[in-house]
Amino acid sequence: MVLTKMGNPFRGGSIRKPNEAMRLIVTTFVGVIFGFFLGVSFPTLSLTKLNLPSSLFPSIDLTYIEDKYSGLSTNSLLNALSSLKGRRSSSSGSYMLNDTQIWVPTNPPGAERLPPGIVVSESDFYLRRLWGLPDEDLTIKPQYLVTFTVGYDQKKNIDAAIKKFSENFTIVLFHYDGRTSEWDEFEWSKRAIHVSIQKQTKWWYAKRFLHPDIVAAYDYIFIWDEDLGVEHFDSEEYIKLVRKHGLEISQPGLEPNNGLTWQMTKRRGNSEVHKDTEEKPGWCTDPHLPPCAAFVEIMATVFSRDAWRCVWHMIQNDLVHGWGLDFALRKCVEPAHEKIGVVDAQWIVHQSVPSLGNQGKADNGRAPWEGVRERCRREWTMFQERMASAETAYYQAMGVDPPNSTAR
Repeated sequence: MVLTKMGNPFRGGSIRKPNEAMRLIVTTFVGVIFGFFLGVSFPTLSLTKLNLPSSLFPSIDLTYIEDKYSGLSTNSLLNALSSLKGRRSSSSGSYMLNDTQIWVPTNPPGAERLPPGIVVSESDFYLRRLWGLPDEDLTIKPQYLVTFTVGYDQKKNIDAAIKKFSENFTIVLFHYDGRTSEWDEFEWSKRAIHVSIQKQTKWWYAKRFLHPDIVAAYDYIFIWDEDLGVEHFDSEEYIKLVRKHGLEISQPGLEPNNGLTWQMTKRRGNSEVHKDTEEKPGWCTDPHLPPCAAFVEIMATVFSRDAWRCVWHMIQNDLVHGWGLDFALRKCVEPAHEKIGVVDAQWIVHQSVPSLGNQGKADNGRAPWEGVRERCRREWTMFQERMASAETAYYQAMGVDPPNSTAR
């Protein structure tokens, strides 16, 4: 009896031990397999999607860690967590330390990676020396800019015009005929900026070389044609009158009997400045709209720095003659009928020399200027259509009705 009772438990114990051993082996194997797959998949897990308590990783940007260490092993990741603790700045994040990048959203587009203190977003046409100290380069910093689009055949006229502009003006000549070296016969040519691309218009040049950030140093920008008589014009006196009357966009008055198209630009002998006029019946839908007000022509336009920044953006890259711009300039200042005007006391003569027209191409028996004039008219229509479509789309997107005041 005793042997029997003692044998049963012994046999039962010998049976259970192999089962437990097998269970332990299976459990261990499953655990190894699970651990392997967990280890392989762990780097792809998103730390930012795990609801980890903030006390576990204080002051640590998990998004930053995930991006920087996504390809590392678990060990390295844990080491990175501990090493980064305390290194991260608790500031807004505009600056990152050590091997991380700077990102400053308030910098000009494209310069966000630079520290703000090194950013120079604006420029000028000031000529610099190749020697000495930069702050000693300039004996005077011109406040104004004047540009002429020229051909060498008009050299005498341009020489006379430039002599009317003081040393307070930077001079830029855009050469549409490719002839630049001949201008060296004039002393002032040595301090002028010469840009030469053949058979282009002044608005083509303006769009490419007069970006607002490039001409930001100048209070006023004169963008003039080459066929202007300036016997009765003084640049400094003109600026004084523009400032006095608060004009953001202006032009000198035109001598009444020469090259006159619009009554608005006709010089008045009894005033310093005028800002409105009377035109032919039916030409003005509103006395505050072009061509009765808020209007100057594009032959001898003068822009303030702020007005030019707007106008430059309005100039179409592919429409080179500028026809139609004069009717749209009012969109860049407010109120336009008060800030756009004609300076009567400083007046010019439009000589109407069709020099640029002769740069066209003769075609089908037509003279070169005919094709140029045809494109001018076509561009005017295209510009009007683009402006109307853009404004309509804007007001529709805003869910409001467009205003009823439209110019011719």
